[in-house]
Amino acid sequence: MTPFLTPLGPEQLRAEAIPEPWAFGMKDRVRFGELDVLNHVNNAAYLRWLENFRIQYFRDYQVSDYGAERPRIVLRNIGLEFVSEVLLNDEYIITGRTVSIRTSSWAMEYGVWVSGRLTTRGNAVLVLLDDAGAKRPLPDSWRAAFQSRDGAEQL
Repeated sequence: MTPFLTPLGPEQLRAEAIPEPWAFGMKDRVRFGELDVLNHVNNAAYLRWLENFRIQYFRDYQVSDYGAERPRIVLRNIGLEFVSEVLLNDEYIITGRTVSIRTSSWAMEYGVWVSGRLTTRGNAVLVLLDDAGAKRPLPDSWRAAFQSRDGAEQL
């Protein structure tokens, strides 16, 4: 059984019928409080799921451990496309990857999967800022991780 709320690598994702190029994911289960009046997952719940995913992704990719010296990362924009509904007690896996890198920002894609079926697509742009709020270049170590692990394209 795949564990909940722990990083999943490529082998575990393939065992869950999630195809390449996805190489990082996290599994969980839908809770009652995440439902709307139609008894499927409320749109706002997806945003919380993606935020929880990003925190684990950043830790695993050594972007941030959310300690005292954490970098200032802001979410510039986010989008979701709902393919099919997700219901109470469904076990889902969120996958995410960095698809492109710019000087001070990067673009991510997300997928929410239930039983190997893509139910939701997402995308986001994140920006690294300095303490004064100005854009700051991404560290080389981040670039290397995004490119080697996710195949991110340098733009």
